[in-house]
Amino acid sequence: MISFIGGIVLLVLGYVLYSQLIVKNFGVETERETPAYVLEDGSDFIPMAESKNWLIQLLNIAGTGPIFGPIMGALYGPVAFIWIVIGNIFAGAVHDYYLGMISLRNNGAHLPALAGKYLGKPMKHVVNIFASLLLLLVGTVFVTSPASLLANLTPAFMNNWFWVVIIFIYYFLSTMLPIDKIIGRIYPIFGAILLLSCIGVLITLFTSGNIANVPELNLQNMHPDGVSIIPGIFFTISCGAMSGFHATQSPIISRTIQKEGQGRWVFYGAMITEGVIAMIWAAAAMALFDRVDLSALIKAGTASAAVSEIALTLLGSVGGTIAILGVIVLPITSGDTAFRSLRMIIADYINLNQKPFKNRFAISFPIFAMSTALMFIDFNILWRYFNWANQTTAVIALFVSTAYLIYKSANYWVTLIPGVFMLYMVILYLLTEKIGFGLEMQLSYYLSAAITAVILVVFIIYVRKTKEALTKDSLLINDHLPIKAIYPELLSNN
Repeated sequence: MISFIGGIVLLVLGYVLYSQLIVKNFGVETERETPAYVLEDGSDFIPMAESKNWLIQLLNIAGTGPIFGPIMGALYGPVAFIWIVIGNIFAGAVHDYYLGMISLRNNGAHLPALAGKYLGKPMKHVVNIFASLLLLLVGTVFVTSPASLLANLTPAFMNNWFWVVIIFIYYFLSTMLPIDKIIGRIYPIFGAILLLSCIGVLITLFTSGNIANVPELNLQNMHPDGVSIIPGIFFTISCGAMSGFHATQSPIISRTIQKEGQGRWVFYGAMITEGVIAMIWAAAAMALFDRVDLSALIKAGTASAAVSEIALTLLGSVGGTIAILGVIVLPITSGDTAFRSLRMIIADYINLNQKPFKNRFAISFPIFAMSTALMFIDFNILWRYFNWANQTTAVIALFVSTAYLIYKSANYWVTLIPGVFMLYMVILYLLTEKIGFGLEMQLSYYLSAAITAVILVVFIIYVRKTKEALTKDSLLINDHLPIKAIYPELLSNN
């Protein structure tokens, strides 16, 4: 119980204290015009209130990840709390804030364009593939998981495929229509359901006395199947700690923020909130289940079965149903913006204006056709590939942020350290897991370190040479967009 409460307190302190350092390091310009005003188009670039942006950002980034992931992470024991707290404060929230703010400084550009600008133009093509793959997987996964939960709550004729069709229709509309027409209007309702369900689970954990069952903090691996903590936990718990998917979502909100000073609450604050959600569900899983029973339940019906059991046990039939609806809200409000973000990334890549409805349709229709085909692939296979693509994207976003800070002559260690750490884990995961090479763990430790070192050296050499060239040619400018002359197409008002 103390480790759980302490973790929540540390998350709050992370926002109060560490986020100030992160914001100061970026160099916010409170009076600078934002893309929402400069590029307002009635579709994607629309000024919205800080509270609405925060809520949309929270619901965008909080798919099933901060619930399913922590529940599966609970199998490792209270060591899961360590990764959620440290990962969130020093990696995840930093990742979300810098990527969102750098996008804002680049007219709402998405990750592929930012990677091309700050890491070299070839990276734009590489990252475009990664980001597109990730978003397609996210959108597909976040159709299947809410559909299965809804099917369990409704009459038999409303089976899994019935809800798949309904969710797809909603996703298509939310991808096509202006952001303030559907997403901006219904997200406050979704947000209320989500927050009330989390508060309900938290309160009943204490009032029922089940909170006493949460183990106190230790570094012991309690996983009943003997799955290694390294690298397992860093891919099991992504949303809530650090997730590359967020790098595809923050640019959506960078196009609707009214002032740069709002970024701290909208980007960093939303991630801290997601960390609190992750802590609550991880604690609930530890409190109510023996890890052997939890493992069996997850294997029998994915983490959604554990969600239903936790909600109904703690809150009863009525409250539990509301809580389950809160969980359903999360993947739906990430799936819709996953497809929307994918549309915007493709449009940016091929330079297709998205103001005309027909242009949005021309990109959206093939996206949903491909997602429909992926529906026939086993969920667990999709999830494994999503895990790796997700954290690889996070590494790219952190290295983009590091390059930006180096060009700006700011403190780049705040992004480089978590970036190198996760780079090592991504390589280790690829070397040891089934989706990769399946090598022996001990050998993989050394190989991962060597590959990480090579990539780091190449990155440092490239960035330093680029900065030297820019300084020599007097291209380091006051608004911290140092490669304006190289990629002017990204910038129209900077």
